[in-house]
Amino acid sequence: MARTIAVLVARLIFSGLFVMATSFKFFDMPSTAGYIAGAGLPFPLVLAWSAAVFEAGLAFAFLTGAFFSEAALLAGIYVIFLAFAFHGPSHWEGNQAEFGFFVDHFTFRAGMLFAAVHGPGERLALNLGLKQTFGPARRIA
Repeated sequence: MARTIAVLVARLIFSGLFVMATSFKFFDMPSTAGYIAGAGLPFPLVLAWSAAVFEAGLAFAFLTGAFFSEAALLAGIYVIFLAFAFHGPSHWEGNQAEFGFFVDHFTFRAGMLFAAVHGPGERLALNLGLKQTFGPARRIA
């Protein structure tokens, strides 16, 4: 029972982070686009909308357990991109906190890798996705 509770709490935390990030984007898309433009990325409004939709999909996957492992892998790649794009070495000079933000993204990436390998748990999960289809629990004859 403790394992089930821990997995569900972890899924809620992952979901909550992406719901919060998505909400900020949807509530103030121009600011998000401005932040993206400030990082020097092209098409900031398109990227802002793409990020909001992508993050909403991640939140849905973490909440439901559907395509959980795939979502965790994609989220991990995404946060490493964010680390370099918005908090990378070019931001460290004169602002030591940026290095801390950069490192925090790798900690989150580690959690995403762990989640991808272990899956959404056995309770309250749709269990759809490649891991459930081709994983060790199923033998392909």
